[in-house]
Amino acid sequence: MLRTVKPKNARVKRAMDAREPKETEDARTAIFVRGTHTGEVVNGVMKELMALKRPNAISFSKKNVIRPFEDASSLEFWSQKNDASMFLVGQTTKKRPAGLVIARTFDSKILDMCELGVDQFVSMAEFKTSKSTPGHKPMMHFASELFDTHPRFIQLKSLLMDFFNGEEVDSICMPGLEHVISISLAPAPALQTAAPESTQDDSKNLPKVHLRSYTIKLLPSGTRVPRVELVEMGPFIDFSLRRCQAADSEMWKAAMRRPKLKKQDVEKGVGKKRKNMEVDEMGDLRGRVHIAKQDLGKLQTRKMKGLKPALGEGVEGGDESEGEDDSSRRTKRRRD
Repeated sequence: MLRTVKPKNARVKRAMDAREPKETEDARTAIFVRGTHTGEVVNGVMKELMALKRPNAISFSKKNVIRPFEDASSLEFWSQKNDASMFLVGQTTKKRPAGLVIARTFDSKILDMCELGVDQFVSMAEFKTSKSTPGHKPMMHFASELFDTHPRFIQLKSLLMDFFNGEEVDSICMPGLEHVISISLAPAPALQTAAPESTQDDSKNLPKVHLRSYTIKLLPSGTRVPRVELVEMGPFIDFSLRRCQAADSEMWKAAMRRPKLKKQDVEKGVGKKRKNMEVDEMGDLRGRVHIAKQDLGKLQTRKMKGLKPALGEGVEGGDESEGEDDSSRRTKRRRD
């Protein structure tokens, strides 16, 4: 059961309301924590990932005695203190060298974790190319079917999406798309089909994860749509999956629950789907109105002087000579 805290005063209540779930969440803040023993590789990887995460990144310079899979109380304390929901813990041991742990919290409690081992690393300094501007939201590309079928890679995709995702935007500016983060998997024929549970739980049989980062060049193409080229900017990292901790069912259900929408949001079409009303791709609310069949013969049109009947028309038994005299009189008046 999740513990509920009652506010002591109005200031605490405002702070708690600001941390409540929202329909559009703010950018997640990540805390980078170093363990008791970190090598050159782990320090370099954490530095490069923090450069991609800025400005929503907090770095702890001191080393900490922390084991996330055994005791996560320190992470929960730091999460509540800094209002952060993501952690990247780097530590090197004899049994698990060059290890990184990506942890995610909900309501200042650990939701799930995944441990990755760094197999190969090339820093940004090795690539003599232009770099992206810090703070720009990256585009994410996952190149494998296992990210939608295998439970371990589904969890990894969710963690990486939350880790690199920035603020929600309503519109996209083409020059603002500066870099792409691509995550792909090494070939694994045994996992392309339905594999037994023992194979899925064995991390040694899982393929390696390749993380690449590219800058985007928009070149003239002679049309309104520019030609796009990708230039690798680094870092170049190869990961291998190790331990993982899945989320508790009740906590996951609470984390996925959407807040109750306000009346004006429902009227805009964000809430329940109402009859004969829909929201188009541009976000405009469109309604369909059903009316009875109209008789166009009784439709009131604009009254024009030239459409009025002449004098004597429509009178039964009238003399034709009288109609001609009237017309001649009108022509004489026009001449005068």
